[in-house]
Amino acid sequence: MFKASSLIILSTLISIPAIAHNVEISNEVAATFHITPNHNPQAGKKTQAWFALTRRGGQTIPLSECNCLLNIYAVPPGDDAEPILQPKLSAINVEKYQEIPGAEIVFPNPGAYELKITGTAKDNASFSPFELSYTVNVRP
Repeated sequence: MFKASSLIILSTLISIPAIAHNVEISNEVAATFHITPNHNPQAGKKTQAWFALTRRGGQTIPLSECNCLLNIYAVPPGDDAEPILQPKLSAINVEKYQEIPGAEIVFPNPGAYELKITGTAKDNASFSPFELSYTVNVRP
């Protein structure tokens, strides 16, 4: 009986779709990060990453107000620590967020990658400079 009930619970959990978002904070800027599909990108296929940036208090920071840059590094980084990709960020609308930074990415190989987004306020006043980092595992 125990095995059958465990199997039912496990199969139920596997069938529930998961929409995962990772949240990081740097100074007074927080970012909710997501990459399609469901944080499980595949090497050689186009995927979309987005960063819902918010100020302390919850006000969204649109890309038009941020000098943002996205760099992608292989993990572990090589001796030169140069980014292997620097995808162009564009303003996108996703879920409840409007005009947030997003990028189309094609990871060259399976493995771990670090996505590092940095930014400064275009007006030099509305938020402090930030640097946020996320690790993504790319499947074959």
